[in-house]
Amino acid sequence: MPKHHLTTIVGLPNLGPKSQHMLHAAGICTWEDLQALGAVAAYLRVKRNGGNASLNLLWALEGAISGVHWQEVARHHRTSLLLALEDAERRG
Repeated sequence: MPKHHLTTIVGLPNLGPKSQHMLHAAGICTWEDLQALGAVAAYLRVKRNGGNASLNLLWALEGAISGVHWQEVARHHRTSLLLALEDAERRG
């Protein structure tokens, strides 16, 4: 769990009000929910729930889980996250 020990997603780094709303609408309401799902599954849940999510949300979710700024995630983990997303989408 991040150092701030929040259970709610409100206040997590990288997640603004719009992202928080999309996560809540998809049933992801706590940091524990997000961590249990992982960034890719949470991103897909938001998209399948009708959320208008860009890949920036994927970077932000990974950053919220790992405690890294989303721009660092986009620079250093982009390829592995895109491959994981492609694999998850293929599996349905």
